[in-house]
Amino acid sequence: MPYTSALSQPHPGHAATIAPAPSSPPALPVPPRKGRSAPIWIVGILVLLLIGLAAYFLTFLGTAASVIGMVLAVVPFVGVLLAVRMVDRWEPEPRSLVVLAIAWGAIASVVISLAVDLVITLAIGNDGSLGREAFSSVVQAPVVEEVAKGLGLLLIFAVGRRAFDGPVDGIVYGALVGAGFAFTENILYFASSLIEGGFAETTVTFFVRGILSPFAHVMFTAVTGYALGRAARNGASVGAALGPWAVGLVGAILLHALWNGSALFADFFALYTTLQMPLFVLFIAGVLLLRREEARLTRARLADYAAAGWFTAGEVDMLATGAGRRRAMAWARTLPGGRADTMKAFISDATALAAARQRALSGRDAHAVEDEHVFLARAVAARAALFAR
Repeated sequence: MPYTSALSQPHPGHAATIAPAPSSPPALPVPPRKGRSAPIWIVGILVLLLIGLAAYFLTFLGTAASVIGMVLAVVPFVGVLLAVRMVDRWEPEPRSLVVLAIAWGAIASVVISLAVDLVITLAIGNDGSLGREAFSSVVQAPVVEEVAKGLGLLLIFAVGRRAFDGPVDGIVYGALVGAGFAFTENILYFASSLIEGGFAETTVTFFVRGILSPFAHVMFTAVTGYALGRAARNGASVGAALGPWAVGLVGAILLHALWNGSALFADFFALYTTLQMPLFVLFIAGVLLLRREEARLTRARLADYAAAGWFTAGEVDMLATGAGRRRAMAWARTLPGGRADTMKAFISDATALAAARQRALSGRDAHAVEDEHVFLARAVAARAALFAR
């Protein structure tokens, strides 16, 4: 073809076909929901129980007292949830199972406890004597309530096995069940105090339950969760986990009985200072040690991928340490457009990848290799997005 001017360029002979631009970025693989979410039938049962529980409260406590009790109960409940979230930040549990744990504690375990207490009262009566009160407070309540809460933990272990990796997960689920139970129980206590003693008695009750002891039920049920988490780490099936679950229940019941007994038979505030507070400090120290072990496992498993060339040693340090994660999030916020959410996804998927590899190495999850492929693809895609121009 002749040139149209001295400055024109020659036409190419046969150009390659230009592929059309994709309408959307390639879809990332999604982790299977089975073993990580609450079945819909459990949700349906909890909704029905919630309706019955609400009717019970409104009938026996009245609307005004129930609403005021609920508003007051929200204060310690939110504080507890924030504390549990700090424990769960390293490897967050699936939202569906978190909601199930709270709902079981707040609804199902309360309904079970109320129903069993009614049956016991009908069977042996309640004459108001000191002996009967002692039995109710130190024996009946700890056994009935901890078994009711523990059943929820066993249910989560069964339906959410792929998201129940070890002791920290068990403590988180146990703490959430306990927080839910304490929330509903506080509504009952605060509303009853308002009806029987007015503002003054309600203030005292709020101080004791909402300020001094918001973590009591959390700590009790976390003991059962810890035992189940140990069973999960060892690859136990639901049947094989019944033994550790029962051992954890015994520990939870004893702690609960000690707490109730201190309020009934001893100087509560003296025992609270000399015994309950040290126990709580030991509990926090134990959780921190378990978190450190969880971080060590994350580092070890990601190092396996670094040895294979998937990550650099610097990235492993970033992903497997709290300080590294904080620096990474701060750096991501300085990138064009702010990529903190992308960095958060990178950290989350890499941590899940490490957990999946640990399950695969231990042989306790037949689907762990599938999870490894999914989370590796997601982590690699998130890292590429961080450095995209």
